[in-house]
Amino acid sequence: MAYTTIKKPSDYFNTKLYTGNGSTQSITGVGFQPDFTWIKARSAIRDHNLYDNVRGATKWLDSQQTMAEDTFTNGLTSFDSDGFSVGNLIKSNNNSETYASWNWLASNTTASNTDGSITSTVSANTTSGFSIVSYTGTGANATVGHGLGSAPKMIIVKERDNANNWVVYHSSLGATKQLILNETDAEASFTVTWNDTEPTSSVFSVGTNLATNRSGGGLIAYCFAEVKGFSKFGTYTGNGNADGTFIYTGFKPAFVMVKRTDTTNAWLMHDIKRSTLNPMDNQLFANTSGTEDTTSTNNNFDFLSQGFKCRNTGGAYNASGGTYIYMAFAEEPLVGDNPATAR
Repeated sequence: MAYTTIKKPSDYFNTKLYTGNGSTQSITGVGFQPDFTWIKARSAIRDHNLYDNVRGATKWLDSQQTMAEDTFTNGLTSFDSDGFSVGNLIKSNNNSETYASWNWLASNTTASNTDGSITSTVSANTTSGFSIVSYTGTGANATVGHGLGSAPKMIIVKERDNANNWVVYHSSLGATKQLILNETDAEASFTVTWNDTEPTSSVFSVGTNLATNRSGGGLIAYCFAEVKGFSKFGTYTGNGNADGTFIYTGFKPAFVMVKRTDTTNAWLMHDIKRSTLNPMDNQLFANTSGTEDTTSTNNNFDFLSQGFKCRNTGGAYNASGGTYIYMAFAEEPLVGDNPATAR
């Protein structure tokens, strides 16, 4: 795998915090026009809000629920050159409430992709290893083009037209297993989800699971390939110690999401904007609507120049012998002429 040519990771992924005004506002300072924006209220119990440019602004999904896509004309109303605009929907812009948004750049355009047996519509960024893929299911074993040019390490799929789970492929588990983003479930063997077939540099496979391939159903997939020095998708084993497991990523993280896979536990979301110093205490959960946990004694992780280190001995982070998967994006790469420094 080649080293990233990305000198400034925040040109491709960036966390932006903002405060709602209960009216309309443009959220600027993202640094690019995002193609995928994930919003969560920090100070109130609110649904998650996931929007992307392939489905179109106003088309809402919620990572904590199974419900089908909905349209909110007062939700995220546009993707803009330096961020995005929101209306007065309380999920994303209630007066005086604080919000986090996580933003990814794809291509700012869409293209038809015929690499798979199912023709897909794709917005892909081969530099940063991220693509958004829309397709219509067939109900039979099939392949779907993702446009990345390298095999995805993580894929998140949601059926848009019907209530169904968010299913997750992670390379550390393999194509015979799945995780559920909207649940705390442990990994499960379910060969019909990914047709027991690993993704390739051009396609990912789907079986007969309705969540990934309902006949006639509209589906959306967020695909992530690993880019050395920018993104990492891996696994670690906990040691149950406050001097916890160190996970090497090859960069200083800007964002880390962790899920325990051998038993039930939450999807933990941490970033450098909500926690500015180690230890990284402030956490949100991809599978719940709850407020941000800012308990000062959480001591969850340290974000370091080469990766992150567990400090919490709890089962969600670092149980002795517990197995965990993660996705991480860089603040600064530890490669080339832009070395990272410790926090």
